[in-house]
Amino acid sequence: QVQVVESGGGLVQPGGSLRLSCAASGITFSIYNMGWYRQAPGKQRELVARITSDGSANYAEFVKGRFAISRDNAKNTVYLQMNSLKPEDTAVYSCNAVFHLHGSLRGDYWGRGTQVTVSS
Repeated sequence: QVQVVESGGGLVQPGGSLRLSCAASGITFSIYNMGWYRQAPGKQRELVARITSDGSANYAEFVKGRFAISRDNAKNTVYLQMNSLKPEDTAVYSCNAVFHLHGSLRGDYWGRGTQVTVSS
């Protein structure tokens, strides 16, 4: 059974930092591309950052220079280091594991999310 579980959310003041973790089990983690998404109340879910199976990362413009995504294949975990947090970063952050083979989607798993609130 596949499980994707996020942790590390919480309440932080503007300018502060948090590190989110996403642990996956039941999949061959190293072959999956991993992504962090967020959804604020009343808004659509949006991509925050993504890291491929070979470790290439890309970021949404609104987090470039502030957030960093990384992965530890030995621990089946992907991280999102969030620095210089702003109130507009407040959202539920969710982790996605996705795997394509020969152009076909073969695995697509989501966690339930972790709340991040940036407020003074």
